[in-house]
Order: sequence, then C-alpha cells, then structure tokens
Amino acid sequence: MSDPQRELGVRTAALLVVASMIGTGVFTTTGFLVRDVGSAPAVLVAWLVGGVAALCGALAYGELAAALPNNGGEYALLSRVYHPSLGLVAGLVSFVVGFAAPAAASAIAFGVYLRGVFPALTELHATVASLALLVGAGALHLLSARGGRGVQDATTALKVALLVVFVALGLPRGDVSRLSASTQPFTDAIFGAPFAAGLVYVAYAYTGWNAAAYVAGETRDPGRNVPRALALGTAVVTLVYLALNATFLAAAPADALSGRLEVGEIAARALFGDAGARLVSAVIAWGLVSNVGAFLFAGPRILEAIGRDVPRLSSLSKRRAGGGPIASTLILLALALAMALSASFDALLLYVGVLLSLFAGLTAAGVFVLRRREPELPRPYRAFGHPWTTLVFLALTTWMIVHATIERPTVAAWAAATLALGLVLAWWLRRAS
Repeated sequence: MSDPQRELGVRTAALLVVASMIGTGVFTTTGFLVRDVGSAPAVLVAWLVGGVAALCGALAYGELAAALPNNGGEYALLSRVYHPSLGLVAGLVSFVVGFAAPAAASAIAFGVYLRGVFPALTELHATVASLALLVGAGALHLLSARGGRGVQDATTALKVALLVVFVALGLPRGDVSRLSASTQPFTDAIFGAPFAAGLVYVAYAYTGWNAAAYVAGETRDPGRNVPRALALGTAVVTLVYLALNATFLAAAPADALSGRLEVGEIAARALFGDAGARLVSAVIAWGLVSNVGAFLFAGPRILEAIGRDVPRLSSLSKRRAGGGPIASTLILLALALAMALSASFDALLLYVGVLLSLFAGLTAAGVFVLRRREPELPRPYRAFGHPWTTLVFLALTTWMIVHATIERPTVAAWAAATLALGLVLAWWLRRAS
C-alpha cells in the first residue's frame, strides 16, 4: 500500500474540472431542453443558471476542500462535517452515479459520434469502440499516474481549443434570429415545471465542477490551488457551454433539435454540410475521450479513501507503484462497462442529476455547519460571497430536485432505492468493521 503524493498543480486540477464537465451533457441534453421547454431564450437561461449554480457550489466546495484537503470528495467532506455513515453513503452512491454512470454515458455518446465520423460503422462497431475507450482509459490511469495526467492535460487543452474554433466558425454561419424563437411566453417557460426539471439535465452536463475536491489529497498547496482550480475550471466551462448552445440553437430549427441526442452532429451538418458534420463529430468524440479519462482518474479516489478508513475494505486503498488505485479502478471500470451495455441514456441523465444534486447540496451546506461548529478551524480560503452564493446554490439545487421528482416519479423512485441500498451497505460495512 502506498500513499498518494501531492504532485498535482493548479493547471492539472483545473483541467481535471474542465475534462470532467465537458463531455456527454453539453452535446446531448439541449435536444431534451428544446423539447420540454419550448423556448430558445429559456434554454440559454437554463445553461446560464446551471453555470451560476455550479460556480456557487464550487466556491463552497473550495472552502471545505481547502480546510479538509483529502481525497474522496463528498465521502471525505460529509464524513467529517456530518457523520461517517452519511459520508460512506455519499461516497458509495457518488462512485456509482457520479463516475461510473457518467463514464458509461460518455462512452455511449463516443460511439454515437464515432458513427458520425465513419458512417459505415454499425451499431455493434460503435458499442465495441465505447467499451474499448473505457478499457483503454482505465488501463492508462491504472498503470501510470504521471503518464495518465500528462495525456489527460493534453487531450483536455486540445478539446477546449477545438470547441472554441467550432464556435468561432459556426455561430456567424447560423441564423441568430433562432435564438429568440419560442412557442410560449418567456416568463411562462422559465417558471414552469418543465424548466425546473430540465435544469436537472443541465446539472448533469455541469457534473464535474467539483472534480478537484476528489484529488485534494494529491494537490500541492491545496488551500490555494484547489479553490482556484474549482472556480477557474467552472467559469471557463460555463462560458464554453453558453457559446456552444447559442451555436447549436442558431444552427438548426427547433424541430430538428427537439428530443434528439446528437444535437452537436445535427448542428454541425446544418452549418458545414456532411463533411463538416463528420469533422465536428470527430472533435466531439475526441472530447469524450478526455471526459471518460477524467472520470476514471478521479472516481477511484473515492473507494481508495474509503479503503483507508474502513478496515474491511483496506484492499481498495492499494496502489500500483507509480500508478493509480488498483481495485478501485477495476471496480469502476467494471461498473461503467456494465452500464454502457445496458443503460437507457435519457433515464440515466435524470437519475444521475437528482442524486448528485442531493449530495452536492448537503456538502455545500456543510460550510454553514463547519463554520458554526469549528470557528477556529484553519481556513486557507473562505467562500467568496458566502452566505449568499451558498444559499443560491442550495435554493437552485432544491428547486431542481423537487420539480424533477414531481415530473419524473419513476426516476425519483430509482434514486430513492439507490439511497436506501447505500444506507444498508454503509450500515453493514460499519457494523462489520
């Protein structure tokens, strides 16, 4: 068993945030928003609200991770702020729905966009490519931590550059009048239940804004670098998301985008023709490679942290010399492979969004709890704008969860069942230890 070293700088931590966020969601959820909300301006507002919520959450996480700089994300923070059992439930659920499920969803989308690049590929070929991406990314981060970080940084930086080029070339070619298209009054659209439920899709697309908190134990000068990475990465992605969605909406009529998964490909074909669509599909597929890699880099740190605290699971904390957590990475990879073969994409988005929003809200509320309970605790960083920014995040998160539960009770029931299973498993592990 070897302890992780503090080798990550602010650049790698921020790029991890960017890589975790820019993946499946931004290229696949706008079609569902167009279908449910029926207003292009409201769709853009949804992306802005999602970015504001993520940034407010990042500020709160920054304070907690700076004061408690350990690997594990919500597991480590909730265990310390509230109770180890709650942290264990959050860690186990987050491992599955925050990393395995998004990794699977990104791999599925990778196969979809790869077929856009090579139309001759069959659905079976796309599935094989999706599974190969998962296995390759898992192997890279398992065998070489430093090499995995280097590849991750490079692929993420190139992904952002390519997306900026796509917006710069595509937005002027689109019909900007479509950005004001609406089938209902703007106020009705943004205050309706479908808008609130749609924010869960947006929250899924912003999943990963807290990624740097999962590797706080491996970050140099975490009191300064982790908050900077969280805020910087989230702000950059918010700007990219707004620009991308403006480009998507201007590129094609709402009817062409409504309810469609491959909105990026549809927009690219409308803007640049078939050849351009294949090129942009290649860009998106490349971006999903970075996204999958980020999940398989950060996710295993959750089980690794649990293994250090729960004697019964100590094998989860073992690392290969120079590599990542062994058993934790393999378990995450196995779950992602199973989900990639069996999951329904639409349901997967909402299911993930509800659970992650719940635990993110509990974690952000921990700023209030910890300040009151331990006012003398050293805080290298204090959340900017607190308590107002934290309250904004909590209000938006609660609004999303309540309306999503009302709109999609079946998905909410699955989320509740997952929480119940997590509680039972946490109780058993604590009792067995």
